[in-house]
Amino acid sequence: MKLTAEESAMTDGRDGPAVAAAMDLLLRYGRALGAERLVETDNVVASISATTPFMRGYAQRGGGMDAVFSEFSLDSDAVLPIPPARAFTMHTQLGFDPAQAARMGVDEETVRFYRQGEAWTAGLGVQASNTCTPYLLGNLPVRGEHCAWMESSAVIYCNSVLGARTNTEGRESVGAAMLTRRIPYWGYHLDANRRGSHHVQVQAAAETTADWGLLGYWIGDRVQERVPVVEGFGRRPDLARLKHFGAAASSSGGLEMYHLVGITPEAPSAEAAFGGQAARERLVYGERERREAYERLNATASERRVDYVMLGCPHYSIEQVWHAAQLLQGRKVHADCALWIFTPRAIKALADQNGYTATIEAAGGVLMSDSCSAMSRAAPKGTRVVALDSAKQAHYLPAILGLQAWFGSTADCIDAACSGRWSGGLR
Repeated sequence: MKLTAEESAMTDGRDGPAVAAAMDLLLRYGRALGAERLVETDNVVASISATTPFMRGYAQRGGGMDAVFSEFSLDSDAVLPIPPARAFTMHTQLGFDPAQAARMGVDEETVRFYRQGEAWTAGLGVQASNTCTPYLLGNLPVRGEHCAWMESSAVIYCNSVLGARTNTEGRESVGAAMLTRRIPYWGYHLDANRRGSHHVQVQAAAETTADWGLLGYWIGDRVQERVPVVEGFGRRPDLARLKHFGAAASSSGGLEMYHLVGITPEAPSAEAAFGGQAARERLVYGERERREAYERLNATASERRVDYVMLGCPHYSIEQVWHAAQLLQGRKVHADCALWIFTPRAIKALADQNGYTATIEAAGGVLMSDSCSAMSRAAPKGTRVVALDSAKQAHYLPAILGLQAWFGSTADCIDAACSGRWSGGLR
């Protein structure tokens, strides 16, 4: 790989052993990918805390959080002193909400360790955002900006909606990027890889957030890791619809980028999105395909009694929290059901200020932050059947927790929380 003078100096140890180890990791990673060089980045979304019991045990056996970062982010057997982040870095979601630890089955000792880890993270200059939706908290890279982001639904939003550039990175590469402001120049950093591959014509309804989740889930399954160019969807999607569309597509197929003609920045026209290339395949999404996606997402569910309703995957925006509070106004969550809604910590503070948290709690729900049930592997005790408005969560949670899962609209889910039964359906 070709290195600049600055990169060579970091590799040779000018800035200490941790930065040198980070450069060594990035060079090995880049060579394996066939990258010819590195590219500068000043926007990283990372996970650097001790997110699992194994990592917590590793830290407690000696070396603390420096040992965790050295081993799991830098691939170093030696415990290296970790310097402050050079790149602007935000933290992804965690394994639980420390303010709701008991509710999520987390003991006090784990919370104390978490608080120590959070202080260490903040000491490195990493933002304690703890969310899968960094763009909701003001991290809005400009078109063409090179980033190093983790979390599949964040990556696809970054590439597609914002027009910035990132691959789906792992804990190791983002940890190294945070210390060096570098990431391998390959994949979606390159113009050629951002061009459309498949043309999708939408002929079925794409109105609600759930509709957009179904559309994304079907497209992801059909296109897999390519780049779809989508037309015919009718109503202009808002942030929540784009968020759920991308999250669903990245779950069923591993998409990291899409083009919506006339909406996303690199698709003013289908021709521009394809960049002069012919479509590899033309697909049509009609009512049959919509039903197919719906039935697949609801394939694990048979019992109509619902124990648990989980909203906020990806994390809810303030508009979605407001909408959920409206749907709960004057109602009560059923005695045999629990309602947990997940949002970034900063948005929860705004919801507290606006009275939405009080409305949700008056109804018997809980507004939580920092995690979700898939990340925490936590659900109310005794849960067998869950209702979800997220295609992504409906894809993952049955396998992670062994639950039956109903997928539907936010209104369907709130109705289920208040009645204790699922009555939603494809409309």
